[in-house]
Amino acid sequence: MTTPSTTASTGVWRRIPLWQKILAGLALGILAGALMGEDASVFKPIGDIFISAIKMLIVPLVFSTLVVGITAMRDPQKMGRIGIRTIGLYLLTTAFAIAIGLLASLIFQPGVGLTMSFESGVEAQDAPSLVEILVGLVPQNPIDALASGNILQIIVFAIGLGISLTMIGEKGEPVVRVFESFAEAMYKLTSFVMALAPFGVFGLIAHVSGSYGLEVLLPLAKVIGVAYLASVLHVLIVYSGLLALLGRLNPVRYLKGILDALVVAYSSASSSGTLPVSLRCAQKNLGVSEGVAGFVLPVGATINMDGTAIYQGVVAVFIAQLLGVELSMMDYGMIIVTGTLASIGTAGVPGAGLVMLSIVMAQIGLPLEAIAVIAGIDRILDMARTSVNVAGDLMVTTLVGKSEGELDEAVYNASDKR
Repeated sequence: MTTPSTTASTGVWRRIPLWQKILAGLALGILAGALMGEDASVFKPIGDIFISAIKMLIVPLVFSTLVVGITAMRDPQKMGRIGIRTIGLYLLTTAFAIAIGLLASLIFQPGVGLTMSFESGVEAQDAPSLVEILVGLVPQNPIDALASGNILQIIVFAIGLGISLTMIGEKGEPVVRVFESFAEAMYKLTSFVMALAPFGVFGLIAHVSGSYGLEVLLPLAKVIGVAYLASVLHVLIVYSGLLALLGRLNPVRYLKGILDALVVAYSSASSSGTLPVSLRCAQKNLGVSEGVAGFVLPVGATINMDGTAIYQGVVAVFIAQLLGVELSMMDYGMIIVTGTLASIGTAGVPGAGLVMLSIVMAQIGLPLEAIAVIAGIDRILDMARTSVNVAGDLMVTTLVGKSEGELDEAVYNASDKR
């Protein structure tokens, strides 16, 4: 039997914004990990269930929202225009990200005064050639691409299907309506999964904080701090600045509207895994149309690597300082150019962060074996760079929506973000 006190408690819980619930789970997870140490891994299955539920949503959500987004545009020229703007903004912010990472490392010098050894055995990585990238975009079997979760191939197939449905006119309308209904069902399923987010985040963070003791973090605390500081500055200066200058939008509303996605990105360290939450934030909190959000966000989750770019800048300078190697202005310029271009070539490659970093280090003559120095803290760094990537996806989506007249500013400026 439901008592009045139970009903009141449930009502209070429902009135609390989701991001506050998730932050509470984050804080309690850190506390549990600090108190219980490795025993906090008992909570890991809770986080694993949440991540599995999020991953369950990715492929059907990306596919259905992309098809719906393309058919909603009904204009191939508009789609091309949005695509050019999206990729251009992603490349611009990636160049800024590397520069900020370099600047932060030069100011705070995280590698100076440290003496650390590293193991050999890290091999040079090569970015795939342009031909390999283009060939790999087209799925030989779209069902296999859907089953294996190859997001780039899914995007290509969904775009092709969406354009075809638009071009056949009335004959395509029944299929379009099926996809619209399917997308709505996925949005509702996403809301169900997100109700588990506070508990899932608690389980994930309790395990992570319990696994990384002070003995691992203290010697490398400075490089962690510099990477996190650069990440925060990039979001506050570059993303907020672009929104204010190009979009004439209040950055505070943007930051408040993306909190749900940021906390999930931080705890899961997966841009693709955060995609369902990002779509929800873009439409419900920021007021971006379904068509623009459904097109820009899946592309961004695949190719946007601002957080990884910051990581490259910080780690490259850190390793150079650690080894006593003086980098020239030409080396710094090479890091920015190579890192920006490598972000295109390695977008769909597993372990893209390592591939990009090895390419950059090879270009400036640093030994690749030194990558092993940061291997122990890579998860901590990955959480920050994923958060930046997701924040960038949502910023670009907002700007593109604004430029296309598909941003509901009444929703964007609403004071109560749930």
